[in-house]
Amino acid sequence: MGTAVGGERAVPRYVQIAEEIVQQIRAGVLKPGEMVPSESELVDRYGVSGGTIRKAMVEVRASGLVETRHGKGSIVKDRPPVRHRSSDRFRRSHRQGGKAAYLAESAQSGATAKVSVLYIGPMEAPEDAAERLGVSAGTQVLARRRLYFRNGTPVETATSYLPWDVVKDIPELFAENPGGGGIYARLEDHGHEFAEFVETLQARTASKAEASELALSPGAPVVHLIREARTTEGRVVEVCDTLMAADQFIFEYRIPAAD
Repeated sequence: MGTAVGGERAVPRYVQIAEEIVQQIRAGVLKPGEMVPSESELVDRYGVSGGTIRKAMVEVRASGLVETRHGKGSIVKDRPPVRHRSSDRFRRSHRQGGKAAYLAESAQSGATAKVSVLYIGPMEAPEDAAERLGVSAGTQVLARRRLYFRNGTPVETATSYLPWDVVKDIPELFAENPGGGGIYARLEDHGHEFAEFVETLQARTASKAEASELALSPGAPVVHLIREARTTEGRVVEVCDTLMAADQFIFEYRIPAAD
């Protein structure tokens, strides 16, 4: 690495290349949905090694302007990430308007959302979910597993665990489409009024199976989010275990400053 006149450190070549690619995206030379040139094309264009290009692409991905999909290379994002608003996403007005949280958030970002139901049925409660629900591990619960798409790309998996005694008399919760407003609206229809939702987040890398399911590169960053839905009676009536592609979401939290 060279040193500039006056003792200032020269900007590394890979950083210069990354900045040029980012500028091409922002200027519209590389348009939304288009592929970023391949490594071999960039090697030829800039006359550098493959290692330099790979380092440059790490910087480009860090800009949040591209997404890398396994077997496809890097693609210029066509829309901003979904903004996950803790203070807004579970508002009763959304449910009463017939929109579940993910669909409401996607609509706000201008994205096209789709939900694919992978499984609905009885399951033995995993240890962590059982503890949060206040039942013994292995107790029968209702599990609802979904895969969420944004503009045709899988971005999130979610499995809801609900106590059997709560759901057994709510037939809509056993259907692929529980109706407008989602499962929270159906629970409230049957007297389970919500007081709060508590979320725990952990950032980590995806396992091989998780990366495959979300069409991510091996070791891509994900956000593991676990949510508890608590009623005004203090009972947790749902635990939702969610895995999200980190580059597809922005998390926004409102934290009160007063007591």
